[in-house]
Amino acid sequence: MRHHLLPIFAIMLGSVFLMVAGGIQGLVLPLRGSLEAFPTLSLGLLGTGWAIGYIAGCIYTPRLVRRVGHIRTFGAMAAVCVISVLLTLLFINPAGWIILRAATGFCFAGAAMIVESWLNERAEDRYRGRVFALYSMANLAAVMAGQMMIPLGNPANHVLFVLAAIFYALAVLPTAVSTASAPKPLVETGLDLKALWRNSPIAFAAAFLIGASNSAYGTLGAVFGENLSLGTATIALMMSLPILAGAAMQIPVGYLSDKFDRRLVLMGVAVMALAVDIYFVVLQPDQALPVLIAATVFGAAIYTVYPIIIAHASDKAAPGAFIKVSGGLLLMYGIGGIAGPILSGWIMGALPKQGLFITTLSAHILILVYAAVRISQEKAVPEEEKSDYVGMMPGRYATPETSALDPRSMEDETAEWGDTPEPLDQH
Repeated sequence: MRHHLLPIFAIMLGSVFLMVAGGIQGLVLPLRGSLEAFPTLSLGLLGTGWAIGYIAGCIYTPRLVRRVGHIRTFGAMAAVCVISVLLTLLFINPAGWIILRAATGFCFAGAAMIVESWLNERAEDRYRGRVFALYSMANLAAVMAGQMMIPLGNPANHVLFVLAAIFYALAVLPTAVSTASAPKPLVETGLDLKALWRNSPIAFAAAFLIGASNSAYGTLGAVFGENLSLGTATIALMMSLPILAGAAMQIPVGYLSDKFDRRLVLMGVAVMALAVDIYFVVLQPDQALPVLIAATVFGAAIYTVYPIIIAHASDKAAPGAFIKVSGGLLLMYGIGGIAGPILSGWIMGALPKQGLFITTLSAHILILVYAAVRISQEKAVPEEEKSDYVGMMPGRYATPETSALDPRSMEDETAEWGDTPEPLDQH
């Protein structure tokens, strides 16, 4: 296995540097904005700007790669990320930050797609599952490492911004010196709302709702911690521990969703998240330990919803349609990511200690109710017809190329050389 991983080590290292930079920037911006007394709605719009840019990057990067190639595009994307994070130091202005955050989201998505396309090209089919798992674990660790660097500096000065810029620049080096050949063209995806809805209404709706919930927490969780005066180190833990818990929870949730109706498992994790929502809204804890424990449980729930959604939609999809379905759901997740931070930022303006979890509570109630409705209307997919559950990174770091790297995508490649897949909307 080792000699199969060595050729992709440089590529994966570039991804790790990229994720470390994203972890730093994603946390330092709302903290600095809060110190600068930016309106909470403006801080929420940072998340909205990121989501808009990220979706645009997923859609338009393949066109750029066709014109100038993978390496040039990757270098340009990383350069814009460096410029964007440094410009936030020069222009301390909410509107400017929102625009720069959108630019970073666009380039971050594009850079991630190119890295994943290289991995997809180099990973042998028989090792694809292990490569995908290693890639996901490395990226999760990198995001957490970036977030845990926040206590090393002060958001009020320039150090953390420069550190993020350094890691964005470092991301270029492994791919620039790698001898790996340029991969095939990137996966292109679009949003066919009718086809996605017909494939799986609950996956369609839940992708939007969990995108809204997770993006609200990912953008404004740090602001919530600042409102509680928790301290920088505690806030960093409050944002990192949920990711770790979500990764650990993938194993039991995956086992249960493969054995039982995935919609029931979805309802279970929604109830778990809902309990934490109610705890924060009603009891309003403000001490570090209770907040960290509750946030960890919260992450264990919310970061397992998206993989359940993808697995359920995959069960319902026609042969050869996995990448199309998962790519469409990723865009739905991104659209939710546009709406969630705006709504949460607006409510937090009036209710600083409750507004964030009022937003997430609403999303989780809707997921729970609609899953129950769908269970009453349609039978579960038989266990023998299910695809495998695969643990995934949080949706805000996934791209259409992530779907191509996913071991379940090998069915699409088989279908490409075999029978013509049935149209997606027939299911």
